[in-house]
Amino acid sequence: MPGVVASAARKPPMRPSSLNLPTALTLFRIFLVPLLVVVLLTPPWVTAELRDRVEGVYGIGWVPEAVQWMSEWREVVGVAIFLLAAATDALDGWLARRRGEVTTLGILLDPIADKLLTSSAFISLVELDLAPAWMIVVIVGREFAVSGMRSVAATRGVVMAASPWGKLKTVSQVVAIVLLILTNTLERWGPFGFLGKVMLWLVLLAAIGSAADYFRKFLRAMETWPSPPS
Repeated sequence: MPGVVASAARKPPMRPSSLNLPTALTLFRIFLVPLLVVVLLTPPWVTAELRDRVEGVYGIGWVPEAVQWMSEWREVVGVAIFLLAAATDALDGWLARRRGEVTTLGILLDPIADKLLTSSAFISLVELDLAPAWMIVVIVGREFAVSGMRSVAATRGVVMAASPWGKLKTVSQVVAIVLLILTNTLERWGPFGFLGKVMLWLVLLAAIGSAADYFRKFLRAMETWPSPPS
């Protein structure tokens, strides 16, 4: 069945759950999430007050300058944190397969880390009034719906393979989040602030398309499941 494979035949061998380099990268991605939210949502008046409080304190003369720099370049710092976290998403899976370090803990944490990162970024953008709430509800809701279908299928020994729609959704999410965070910067450079909204529409369409594709695969997989005993 296209897109649906038996798990026993295709799953890579797993080691007992342990903290290895790929899993450490996944945990690092999770730890970056609150840092990203703080950078994006801390208002300028808070950083200004913090700068005034520590200014002139002996031994930490560099702190006011650092706080001022963080305030002025908040969007760029937020993008850097987000891209660093997104890079670990690609790197941890590649390292796990390359080094033969696929573990149960890593398989459990990786999708959690992905959803925490993208959901936190999108919700922060709603708080900043840079993204419509209804679009983010649809996009984040799709993540939970697809995760639920894949989990139910996994309990029946079926792996629902990723589709091109899902890969398009993942790439477009990263691009959209970066452009939306940089909305004010892009508007200062010229009439480019709309680019983030355009990409967000692409994310929405890809999310709906991939959800429909997963739902179709899920229904086809259900047809092969044995009926429960009466």
